[in-house]
Amino acid sequence: MASGPGGVSPVAPPLDGPALFAQDWRDLFFLHWAVDPGDVAPLMPPGVRPDVFAGATYVGLVPFRMVGAGLGRSLPTPYLGTFLECNVRLYSVDDEGRHGVVFRSLEASRWVTGMSARWGYRLPYTWAHMRVRQRGNRWWWRSDRRYPRGGGSLRMEAETGPVVEATELEVFLTARWGLHSRLAGRTVWTPNEHGPWIVQEARLLSLEEDLVHRAGLPVPGEPTLRPLFASGVHTTFGLPVVVE
Repeated sequence: MASGPGGVSPVAPPLDGPALFAQDWRDLFFLHWAVDPGDVAPLMPPGVRPDVFAGATYVGLVPFRMVGAGLGRSLPTPYLGTFLECNVRLYSVDDEGRHGVVFRSLEASRWVTGMSARWGYRLPYTWAHMRVRQRGNRWWWRSDRRYPRGGGSLRMEAETGPVVEATELEVFLTARWGLHSRLAGRTVWTPNEHGPWIVQEARLLSLEEDLVHRAGLPVPGEPTLRPLFASGVHTTFGLPVVVE
């Protein structure tokens, strides 16, 4: 399969082996800040380094609706598998050339689901009181962290616009076919696949948040890149592979 910018394929390679779990990601906003790779390298798991495009790497803030998460390819968990989420993420690559994301935090409105992922899969989930409203093409997001305590909030208002063609950099940041994380003392890469993104232009009307800063990632002011919106994709994750 041909690779695109930075070695990232715009089309997901098929999963090799059984599906671990599946879920729908819906109504996503993508906000991004450019940062120096050296500033985030210490936050990467062993065996993983920042993925770089034209000399920079990026911090992403992505609020969205998780729908029907569950085991296997088609076993959505009623109630517990549907919730609001907002993650702060970095972009990663390992020595085998596997591209992915590294999560610094993941707000979740469903306590049981978030804490199960936090304690079972060792992902940095938090429990938050979250709300989203939509009126036409205008959206309002609100999140207040409840556990662990110590702050963490989001207030965002945005408008969505027409479908646009993603730039090479935007493909690099959204076509991420894996997750780098620590599990049982090892660095692992968990692959995923989904259909191609159909992205829309978005306009940020207001943004007040401290999630990025609390994730150890001070960024300057407004997002560096134009905001994007996507109505969603169905995503399937495969079995993790040991990196180191």
